[in-house]
Formats: sequence, structure tokens, C-alpha cells
Amino acid sequence: MSMSFVLLKTEGRARRGVYRTAHGEIQTPVFMNVATQAAIKGGLSSFDLADVGCQVALCNTYHLHLRPGEEIVRALGGLHGFMRWPGPMLTDSGGFQVFSLASLRRVTEEGVWFASHIDGRRLFLGPEESMAIQASLGADIAMAFDECVSNPAPRDYVEASCARTARWLTRCRDEWRRLTAGDGAQNPDQALFGINQGGTYDDLRVAHMREIAALALPGYAIGGLAVGESTEEMYRIISLVEPHMPADRPRYLMGVGTPGNLLEAVARGMDFFDCVLPARNARHGHLYTEEGCLNIKNEKYARDAAPVDAACGCPLCRHFSRAYLRHLFKAGEILALRLSVLHNLFFYNRLMAEIRGAIDEGRFESLRQAKAERLDRRI
Repeated sequence: MSMSFVLLKTEGRARRGVYRTAHGEIQTPVFMNVATQAAIKGGLSSFDLADVGCQVALCNTYHLHLRPGEEIVRALGGLHGFMRWPGPMLTDSGGFQVFSLASLRRVTEEGVWFASHIDGRRLFLGPEESMAIQASLGADIAMAFDECVSNPAPRDYVEASCARTARWLTRCRDEWRRLTAGDGAQNPDQALFGINQGGTYDDLRVAHMREIAALALPGYAIGGLAVGESTEEMYRIISLVEPHMPADRPRYLMGVGTPGNLLEAVARGMDFFDCVLPARNARHGHLYTEEGCLNIKNEKYARDAAPVDAACGCPLCRHFSRAYLRHLFKAGEILALRLSVLHNLFFYNRLMAEIRGAIDEGRFESLRQAKAERLDRRI
């Protein structure tokens, strides 16, 4: 089958849609759960993802290329077979590592040379290499190889980077077409999403979006945000770029963010989201609730018999108290991490389901006004 996106309803700029893939439908807006190395950090498996309401699992091209290697994954049925996740999947391109591993890489026109963060060996990733790795991994959505630039950055560098990223996108598209058309394609229905860059420069952002939109790809993302700029700048850039994104294609805001960020970005027309924040915060004892984010390690929870969130139906809140979870953290028990990550991912997926229902019923704006600030506050 071929990928297709159907826009079902709008409320203001908020969009309600469905994206059909070879491994099932994605109801949007959607938060994709980050399984960097084919697993959720904190001891969660693919079966746990189903239990917390996950629709899409996201894996990391760079890390899986290093270990176990894409050929092993391909031989074991691609990522779907390897990690036993039956639903839709997305793989990033390795472009974010151009930002996060800045001290270990060198950018050229052909691509990027890295020193492996594991053993220091040199490896090269360019558009063609990234597409080949992602083709072997077999996810439903492959991201174009780009350069994620930190904010703020000098205008001349960002301008040159944007132009290079646009050239890389054309190379990605050509290689993607070749690979998915071949007889041995792991997932012949794999879609390619292009990525908008441009730092915090309005004219570069708009010009780059217009340029890549002309390629008529299956989907588009806004990258290079939540990497140093203020929240207000991030929202401004989303609002600036969104009118130039094709309305009939899914829109993905990469690497964002808090529950409040998700509500505000949906209000600005975004459909797909991912972020390591809920799982990372959970592993440090920071849990999301309807009243805000609490630090379960605080002394005040030592005798608290209440669940972390009385409104939550996750395994942690159904069965255990705040006092017990705090004890697990203080005792260094791995179960603390697992229960906390289950909770935060359940919270995020439930929030997205609530957002979809609100758009369906024409009450998204009232939901946003009621929750955006409250959910992000520290208790």
C-alpha cells in the first residue's frame, strides 16, 4: 500500500488527521515514543509500548548503525521483527547527531565524518548512506539527512547549512526512490520526510520551507528547534513556517517537548511530535500529573499513600503509592525507572488522545487554555 494522509477536521490551525502506513493507521496529532536503540530507556519493551497507548515507535539511525548494525537488523526482519513492534515506525536520519556530537564530527559537502562515541572509530554518514541504513531498518517513515544547527548561530553559517541541507535532501530523495523501487526493499512503502532548517532567521526558515515543499515529499518536519532558543522564539518560528508547509501532508515538529509545548504546537498546526523528555525526566523521578510535574524524591512523599496521579490509569497509578515509588528510587531499585517511564509515556499518549478528541468535538481551544500552563508547572 502507499502512504496517505487524510485531514479529517480543523479547529483554527489545529488539525485532526489520519496517516495510513503499511503497519497501520496513525491518528494525529500523535506523540511518537522514542526507542533510541530499539528499546525505551528504563526497561520497557515493545509490548509495554502497546500498553501505554503508543501509536508510533521512533528509533535512531546513527546508534543502530553502530550497534548491532543495520545488516543484522535487516536479516532479523527489519526493526518491526527485531524489536517485535507491529505498528508504525519512524527512523531519524542521524542529522541530530551532527548537533549533539559536534565535538566528534566534521561536516563536508558530501556528508559528515564522525568519531564513534563508543570506540572512537571513524565513520561516514551522508544522504545516500543514511537512506541505505534506513532502508535496511525498514521503518515506515525515513527522515532526510540534514544538519541540525544550534541556536543561536551566525547567519552566514546557517545560510550555508540550509543550502547544503537542501542539496542533501535532493540526494536523499533520489536514493530513497531507488531503494524503495528495488526488488529487495525491506519496506517498499517507506516514506521520506524532508526537514526544514534555518535557525532563528525568519527569511531563511521561510525560503528553505518553500524550497523543500516544491519536492512534493510524503511529509515534512520542522527541525533545529529546542536547541538553545527561547520557548517564545520556538513558537514564533513554528507559526512563521507552518503556512508554507503543504496542507495535505503530515507535519512533524522534531524533538519537542513538554506537555504545554505539545498543546501550543498543535494549536500552530503540527501533527507529529517526539521527545526524550518524558522518559528522561521519569528516570530522574520527575513525573507528569494533571496538576503539573512533581519530583517523587522529595521528602514530603515519604508517607504519601496516594497514587502519583489519581486521574491516571497507568500500571504505576493503578497499583502503587507515591511513598512506594519514592522508596524504590531511594533504594536504587530498577523498578523505579520502569514504573516511572511507564507513567510518563502513558500520560503523554493519553494527552494526545485527549487532544484528538477535543479537536473532533470542536473544543480544543478550551482544552489548551485550561491545561497548557498547568501541565508544565512544577509542583
